[in-house]
Amino acid sequence: MKRSAGSRKASASLSDSIRQHLNMYGLAATAAGVGVLALTQSAEAKIVYTRVHVVIGPNHIYAFDLNHDGLADFEINNQTFFTDTTVASLAALPVQPNNEVVGKQEQIGWPFSAYALQPGAAVGPKQPFRGAFMAWSDGADRGGQWANVRGRYLGLKFRIKGQVHYGWARLNVTTGGNTITATLTGYAYETIPNKPIVAGKTEAAEESSVEEANPGPQNELTLQPANLGLLATGSPGMPAWRRP
Repeated sequence: MKRSAGSRKASASLSDSIRQHLNMYGLAATAAGVGVLALTQSAEAKIVYTRVHVVIGPNHIYAFDLNHDGLADFEINNQTFFTDTTVASLAALPVQPNNEVVGKQEQIGWPFSAYALQPGAAVGPKQPFRGAFMAWSDGADRGGQWANVRGRYLGLKFRIKGQVHYGWARLNVTTGGNTITATLTGYAYETIPNKPIVAGKTEAAEESSVEEANPGPQNELTLQPANLGLLATGSPGMPAWRRP
């Protein structure tokens, strides 16, 4: 993705202390470890699309279940932490082992960044899957591919019955001052193992979609305050995020 001189300047201003805290996302992502349950799919279904509208404000986490088997697969983590300044930070974290997000490490010593994919981008085995960090803002500067974007996509990889499946999640992200607000507007996955999916594609939605346009109490239970200390502890701290 082509970046402006302004975004390069903002990224360059990321201090060592901020980078150290952001890299904790990667540690938590690799530390997560709980079992994966399977979901039996209809032979006719190819793409399962879930429409939502979930606003993830500062210091909150939203976990979502791509294949609706009762276990969260990924979560959007929006938190504020303090170093030499107040920094808001957004990340997409895999919850289950072996789940991954499309992205890469842009510079040695920096966090692995999640790509903000354009509609129509292919999500499949040819993409690099090492992303987590999305955006940051400290009041004076901001950075990350997800800073102030609309209708962009996370590329996702997860497993059902041990087989790899690909999916996407669509978000709008607003950064300003020391805050970030993310809005999750939908997600989908391909039910055929190892088959790439196109970001934004929802074919067969009439037969296989799950609509959650007005999330109720069940979704609200997963929208919990974020905590950097719990994040840093890895899997032991993750259950605490979801306690009501």
